Amino acid sequence: MSSSTIQQKQQRDSKNGLPPAFRFVQGVAQVTGGTILGITMLTSSVVAGGLVGLATSFRNLPDVRVLRGYVPTETTYIYDIKGKHLASLHDEANREVVKLENINPNLKRAVIAMEDSHFYIHHGVNPNSVGRAFLANWEKGAVVEGGSTLTMQLVKNLFLSRERKFSRKIAEAVMAIRLEQIFTKDQILEMYLNQIYWGHNNYGIQTASESYFAKPATDLTLAESAMLAGLIQSPEEYSPFVNYPLAKKRQAIVLERMRELGWITAVEKKEALAQPLGVGKPTSWQTSQLPYITEAVVAELNERFGRDAVLKGGMRVQTTVDYNFQRMAENTIARAHSNLRRRGLYADQVALAAVDPRTHYVKALVGGIGYEKSQFNRAIQSRRQPGSAFKPFVYYTAFASGKYTPYSTVMDTPVSYRDGSGWYSPRNYGGGFGGAMSIRSALVQSRNVPAVKLGRAVGLDKVIEVCRTLGIKSPMEPVTSLPLGAIGVTPLEMAGAYATFANTGWHSDPTIIVRVTDSMGNVLLDNTPKPRLVLDPWATASLNAVLQGVIQGGTGTAAQIGRPAAGKTGTTSSERDVWFVGYVPQLATAVWIGNDNYRPLGGGATGGGFAAPIWRDFMSQALKGEPVRYFEPASKYPSP
Repeated sequence: MSSSTIQQKQQRDSKNGLPPAFRFVQGVAQVTGGTILGITMLTSSVVAGGLVGLATSFRNLPDVRVLRGYVPTETTYIYDIKGKHLASLHDEANREVVKLENINPNLKRAVIAMEDSHFYIHHGVNPNSVGRAFLANWEKGAVVEGGSTLTMQLVKNLFLSRERKFSRKIAEAVMAIRLEQIFTKDQILEMYLNQIYWGHNNYGIQTASESYFAKPATDLTLAESAMLAGLIQSPEEYSPFVNYPLAKKRQAIVLERMRELGWITAVEKKEALAQPLGVGKPTSWQTSQLPYITEAVVAELNERFGRDAVLKGGMRVQTTVDYNFQRMAENTIARAHSNLRRRGLYADQVALAAVDPRTHYVKALVGGIGYEKSQFNRAIQSRRQPGSAFKPFVYYTAFASGKYTPYSTVMDTPVSYRDGSGWYSPRNYGGGFGGAMSIRSALVQSRNVPAVKLGRAVGLDKVIEVCRTLGIKSPMEPVTSLPLGAIGVTPLEMAGAYATFANTGWHSDPTIIVRVTDSMGNVLLDNTPKPRLVLDPWATASLNAVLQGVIQGGTGTAAQIGRPAAGKTGTTSSERDVWFVGYVPQLATAVWIGNDNYRPLGGGATGGGFAAPIWRDFMSQALKGEPVRYFEPASKYPSP
């Protein structure tokens, strides 16, 4: 039965010629039995008339007109790139607002039957109910019965305290009258059903329906609607999660009330009572299905919109991550950690970040070996020294200067530099010097001394400038050891920067969010890629060619995946951090291994020996079904 049908039923006696007030009381008497009809009519008239007079005395009450622009707090929902729900973010109120037409009529009828069966014919206050409550409260000397209409309940929830005082009840009535002068009945009912509390931190009927029955409010059955309507007076007490038998008894009361009003038949009541209810478990405080992803999303949302808007704004957030792909990455890291232990490397943590070079969308983030063990997201929060994985930024700067090519000669010979308060003398990993060699050989073999010399030659400030262009925001100083990665960066920063190399210099700001809308579908953020050319194409293509050599025959041969790939190993001198960062045209991935307490890994740990195999394992799975793509040759572009 629709709201218009209810209204028609309650008004159908208007043709018999009786005064409206008498017909109203007569209808109520048929329901209540009419035992105190005379007193109630008299009291009702006094109360109703008194309220009109009192209205002028309550000038300091909140202005209900503010509800014209009122937007209730709503839960923010996070989804993967294919629409799978990952997490819900909310403050105290877990709510999803829904239009009245998207709420099943069964629910509307059940709520009105229990809370205010004359909702569609009164004007905010039901004189008969107020009169009956007035007598009960007068006898007890306190507020023991409410007599509130749906409109009065809405006013109380939105504006007034919950003190049980006569003054509050009068204010409630005055504001209800005002509210009904401004809004239609359907608008008030919609606000009410979206506002009230349904138990277990569920606010609004849509969230309650999803929580109790795992379905939207539009699909509720009569049996489900009756149970939900029965919760309103005491949600936790009558909750089917807490006491299912008591919830069924309350459901029976609601159905009987609906039958008394003639809104359902006895047969419908019987069928609803017999219907089994698929009640699940509370969902309001469920954790994220992909916590590392949710954490990164929240960080980006907070930066753009502020925490309050995220928790209360009802956003719909589509991420860049596919659920199954992320699970694959997490399983790969967990398996790799176990393998490291078996190989005698006692590393507490492994982290991974993967970025699509074509869009700079984040495709996977693994912040550690298990979120349940540690909530610290090392993929985006931990700044660790990248070691030799930093060298490509130096060599790109050299190529872009126009003074060097991959075949230019550099000297791998002893050198010392005045640095700060002392002297700095770089050494190669494993010792020794190689003499004159090409830049290509120096990078493929990961020689330290040529990188330091080249960094000084092209200008360390220039190298830092390139890093900033590539989106690396971590602090950097132009110290002589910078080319050897003597700064801290995150795995995501490294993956994002290398992704620009993979895309021959085209860059977008890395993001884990595709789009954000409000609950009405209005777009709040659109991260459609807007790539811009930020690097010299020839210099980038030259670097790509050299870094392919790292995997083909240099320090990264353990990263070979049977297709063209480029990358760089990274190992700090103290063996506290080992890396492999590599890419194909479709995907760039950074893998880091280390200990949170910075304890050395020991055992001759290197990026090529330990991080590269993890990268290979992940990329082999990630690229299944992906066509083999080749890097653009440097010959395609003019040199600087």
